[in-house]
Amino acid sequence: IMSAVALDVLPLKLHPFSQSTPTGLDCVGWKRRISSPVIADAALDKTALTDDVGSEEDLYEDFRSSNHRYGHPGGGGEQLAINELISDGSVVYAEALWDHVTMDDQELGFKAGDVIEVMDATNKEWWWGRILDSEGWFPASFVRLRVNQDEPMEDYPLKVEGGKEDDSSRRFGMGQTTKDQMRTNVINEIISTERDYIKHLKDICEGYIKQCRKRADMFTEEQLKTIFGNIEDIYRCQKKFVKALEKKFNKDHPHLSEVGSCFLEYQTEFQIYSEYCNNHPNACMELSRLTKVNKYVYFFEACRLLQKMIDISLDGFLLTPVQKICKYPLQLAELLKYTNPQHRDFKDVEAALNAMKNVAQLINERKRRLENIDKIAQWQSSIEDWEGEDVLVRSSELIYSGELTKISHPQAKSQQRMFFLFDHQLVCCKKDLLRRDILYYKSRINMDDMEILDVEDGKDKDFNISVKNAFKLHCRDTEEVHLFCAKKPEQKQRWLKAFENERRQVQLDQETGFSITEVQKKQAMLNASKQHHTGKPKAVTRPYYDFLMRQKHPTLPTTLPQQQVFMLAEPKRKPSNFWQNISRLTPFRK
Repeated sequence: IMSAVALDVLPLKLHPFSQSTPTGLDCVGWKRRISSPVIADAALDKTALTDDVGSEEDLYEDFRSSNHRYGHPGGGGEQLAINELISDGSVVYAEALWDHVTMDDQELGFKAGDVIEVMDATNKEWWWGRILDSEGWFPASFVRLRVNQDEPMEDYPLKVEGGKEDDSSRRFGMGQTTKDQMRTNVINEIISTERDYIKHLKDICEGYIKQCRKRADMFTEEQLKTIFGNIEDIYRCQKKFVKALEKKFNKDHPHLSEVGSCFLEYQTEFQIYSEYCNNHPNACMELSRLTKVNKYVYFFEACRLLQKMIDISLDGFLLTPVQKICKYPLQLAELLKYTNPQHRDFKDVEAALNAMKNVAQLINERKRRLENIDKIAQWQSSIEDWEGEDVLVRSSELIYSGELTKISHPQAKSQQRMFFLFDHQLVCCKKDLLRRDILYYKSRINMDDMEILDVEDGKDKDFNISVKNAFKLHCRDTEEVHLFCAKKPEQKQRWLKAFENERRQVQLDQETGFSITEVQKKQAMLNASKQHHTGKPKAVTRPYYDFLMRQKHPTLPTTLPQQQVFMLAEPKRKPSNFWQNISRLTPFRK
């Protein structure tokens, strides 16, 4: 491990991380500074921390003064091996796990899946690398080393002279670069990383959660649920998955192993990662709050040392399941690349790759849906005269919105209204006569009972009027009929398509079991009500525009402050001259 003096010599920009950094990555592998300013214990908990073995601070100091030293693997043997290979003239490649977007000319930007040539791995946090003609620093936690370092790359073609392969194809002394050898490397990596991952999950469950439950004076069950989520369920699932993998592993001939069926068998169980990934930002916030207090810092560090875990902070450990579920498609894609179509495992690996991509996509979709509920809650808080239950009670997704003419019985009265189609319901609002950005709640329609009917242009028999660009919503239970007219044919088609999407979304949610907890709904409405009563002018802070702009407008200039953006979105009106005009009518004065 490098000394602090050596680290200071490196011209690294360690702070801040770029905006593309996943939540919590800024804590992975960083050396904790226990002496950094923290608020007094009494600010969070006035209860003195005492027990039979002394305080967490004493326990921590005992371990620090003992011979226990567990360094980050990136700063130990693995990192040393990488640097030795580079110093020997070997070429080391790494694959990007995430996009790294940066405006700093000293940093190297790339996209997920890009291949980076690692040129300097001296520092465990930031490595120096090259992509084509570009060089710069990049976060080591954003990449993983390639399993097959001797694989020919399209971006880095091997030079062939006289029909002989270049010596660089044997960078790690792996011998002949056959497809079977490549597949062996990938299989070995999958097995070894799964075993390491199980050890990692066990350390979290036994090293942290078990110790935290012993200290009811420091942690409530609700806090532990927020910090650790369902990681114990993930641990139980992964143990069964590893056993299934090891049964399929051929120790004598690893390239003959048939592991694809294991991923297919557990694809449904892997959906439990969705709950964990959605909760992870809350875990980071709760940990950030607790670690401002000395006794929690010492307690977590003592847990790590007692379990003999590597030198990473707790939020760094808790990031690993998020990284793991994203890594499966990458590993399977690499495995498929080196699996011959005639191999007995080929079809299963191909199907497993698609299955794990779908799992990752489902997790991302659920995370997006949960982020949308805050926007829906803000939208509802902006609607005047709201009646009945909250939108979030039954809905979690805005499917479509726009203006329609609603025609009602008995006199076939037409009304111009603004409609918002959510899953399960259609909300009707009326625009203010003067302030067109203000909406008033009027009614809602339960879409679960409705049947959509396309209406041809001409005279409608039910309403006895001529219509154009019209469609009906017919209630199967009450036989009630709602007639709507759009301004243009293409608008009508968009609405008909939106109704199809709404039914498809409801069916998909039922199949995947997607739902929002009551706690999440209440928290979203609470946050919206707080933002609604900030005291700022109502015309500027209307979240209504922010909610709909992504559907109607191109991206706004980011150089403008947010308040100015809303001012642009809402046209300014000239002051009325009504009273000035009245004052000029002097002949009518007495």
